[in-house]
Amino acid sequence: MGAGVLRFGHREPNLNSRGNPPLTVVVGDMAEQGYSSWAYSLVDSSQVSTFLISILLIVYGSFRSLNMDCENQEKDKDGNPVPNGAFNNGNTNNSESHIFGIQTIDSTQALFLPIGASVSLLVMFFFFDSVQVVFTICTAVLATIAFAFLLLPMCQYLTRPCSPQNKISFGCCGRFTLAELLAFSLSVMLVLIWVLTGHWLLMDALAMGLCVAMIAFVRLPSLKVSCLLLSGLLIYDVFWVFFSAYIFNSNVMVKVATQPADNPLDVLSRKLHLGPGMGRDVPRLSLPGKLVFPSSTGSHFSMLGIGDIVMPGLLLCFVLRYDNYKKQANGEAGGPGTPGRMGRVSYFHCTLIGYFVGLLTATVASRIHRAAQPALLYLVPFTLLPLLTMAYLKGDLRRMWSEPFHTKASSSRFLEV
Repeated sequence: MGAGVLRFGHREPNLNSRGNPPLTVVVGDMAEQGYSSWAYSLVDSSQVSTFLISILLIVYGSFRSLNMDCENQEKDKDGNPVPNGAFNNGNTNNSESHIFGIQTIDSTQALFLPIGASVSLLVMFFFFDSVQVVFTICTAVLATIAFAFLLLPMCQYLTRPCSPQNKISFGCCGRFTLAELLAFSLSVMLVLIWVLTGHWLLMDALAMGLCVAMIAFVRLPSLKVSCLLLSGLLIYDVFWVFFSAYIFNSNVMVKVATQPADNPLDVLSRKLHLGPGMGRDVPRLSLPGKLVFPSSTGSHFSMLGIGDIVMPGLLLCFVLRYDNYKKQANGEAGGPGTPGRMGRVSYFHCTLIGYFVGLLTATVASRIHRAAQPALLYLVPFTLLPLLTMAYLKGDLRRMWSEPFHTKASSSRFLEV
């Protein structure tokens, strides 16, 4: 998965008949304006939406991840651990933690992930016409599952008063609760409407589901792995945004991110030689690998790759789990924790503020340079450096760097004995 870019386009309104923002506008093509107009453009609807939605997705995904861990710990304490499995394992209260197996990234994977992302980017750049239909179908399937995960808590709340939480058997397909079936049905319906209309708002909804699911189900085990992963992706992001044009005569990252794909319905109708009215009028699809927010006037838009949300989000999820784990350990040991003002500031809040400042800096840089910016160039330093400094001042850096949760788990088991 690519890290993505922070991109802002400005031009005359050019929304198509289906309300999609113009994804092919040139970055930063804005007329000369006064300082007040330039400053005002930083807080218009598209930029504010980008800030709020990205931060909300990270916070929500991190707490969903923490909630899943807490539920599994309760299961373990009750002596009834549930293995990672499919959508139908476990009871309703923790069924969301078994939609997928939880994936923990190790050091080797962290080092090779930017290389794999680069290979995928080149494949999409050179062979997009050949793989676009397959890629679109795979993306739609993953987005369906991810958005069902996003909707599951709401569906559980809606179905709790009117139905028992028993599972319904579907033979070899498994057993599902009514809430799971409702979430999946709504997700399938949303994906079908997106395929038929290609509307940017539905694309954003599916991208949000992908962000939350990836933050919730992917784990960074230590600060060492976090630094390896984010540093590698920073180099990857900077190279493909700033230097790819010198080698490939085109900005590879921006072209892949903004290139629309043929609609599978249109491809199917052409393969079957159906009439013009049978699937030929469906739009091309902009894939949900990014969040796009047009301004209220429709004259410009902002775009943020989901990698710029997910990758820092994994770091924030890690520090949130560490904050919770440290709080539990201090509570069991009866210790006061870190004294002074530093002890009252959590790692999660510190890193979240750093993410906000980094995103703001990337926005200002995009306006000043009038060009696409690799958002991780700003997000990684503004999240990692305050976190490393704070961990050093609190005396937690050595423990967080290696195996923080393993060490604390061992001490917790010793205290219980």
